[in-house]
Amino acid sequence: MDGAGSLTRSLFRSLRPQADLKAAAIGAVVLLREWLQDKRDEKRAAAKVKSRAKAIVEREPPPRVVALIERYLPRRVGISMTVLLLIGSCGFGIVKGGHLQDFTTAVSDTRNALANSAGFRITSVVINGRKQLTQDEILAIGGVSGRSSLLFLDADAVRDKLKANPWIADATVLKLYPGQLMIELTERKAFALWQEAGRLSVIADDGAVLEPYVSRRFLSLPLVVGKGAETQARDFLALLARYPQVNAVTKAAIYVGERRWNLRLKDGLDIRLPEQDVGNALAMLSKLDKEDRLFSRDIVAVDMRLPDRLVVQLSEDAAKAREDLFKDKKKKKAGDSA
Repeated sequence: MDGAGSLTRSLFRSLRPQADLKAAAIGAVVLLREWLQDKRDEKRAAAKVKSRAKAIVEREPPPRVVALIERYLPRRVGISMTVLLLIGSCGFGIVKGGHLQDFTTAVSDTRNALANSAGFRITSVVINGRKQLTQDEILAIGGVSGRSSLLFLDADAVRDKLKANPWIADATVLKLYPGQLMIELTERKAFALWQEAGRLSVIADDGAVLEPYVSRRFLSLPLVVGKGAETQARDFLALLARYPQVNAVTKAAIYVGERRWNLRLKDGLDIRLPEQDVGNALAMLSKLDKEDRLFSRDIVAVDMRLPDRLVVQLSEDAAKAREDLFKDKKKKKAGDSA
């Protein structure tokens, strides 16, 4: 038994070095494989870096102009130009699409809302000198609305808008912080009615057209007719007012050929005044009516254009009666001579 056991132990001792040698060989092969794999990975990484560097080195240099721009322009100028380009594109789109007014209104309303929330809301409006126009009309003409703020209100622009209205001769606009707006007006006065080409308008004494005639409150104003009558009316009507006998019965003054005046009386009588010495002609008319009741005669026209005579045109009935009278006189004369 002991011999057999010794034999077995002796056999195992002889086989152990061989097993260790085999394990060492396997470990060496594994290490060699890993080392070779690392080398291959390093070569591949180096090749990639080399190819990238080669691509960078072999890149075609930029044009000279581009190089100069990159060299001398400030940094981030490209970003700035891009932003400007985007802003310009948006602006072009707004203008081209017809939304400029809406955009401007939106911006104005936004800043006014901010100012109003900060305490600059218009809380009081004082308007002096107003007669023909209402307060709402004046504020609408000046572009002042409930959204307007005193901070961003352009007083000069409001004044210019007010003066552009024909009723307003002059205006003063004052901003009294934090919330009062004061407007001083000098209004034009309605002077006469002017008819030209079938249109009837209310005019001031300087000839400015104030508005189309739509209100009966202007019915009592004198009426002038014809091209150019609006600018000549002040002087002529002032002259006519010196002769109340003629002025009281005048319905309209008609400017003929931009040279002289005719009078149309209330009973339809036409008086053709001369181009010169109009005052003398009006004085003569006044005298003839006082002495001979000229305006009450059965006539349709009085022509005073000839300096040495006055021509009277009878109505049809008066002319026929006059003709019949002459015929009777001729018959009587013929009978007497027979």
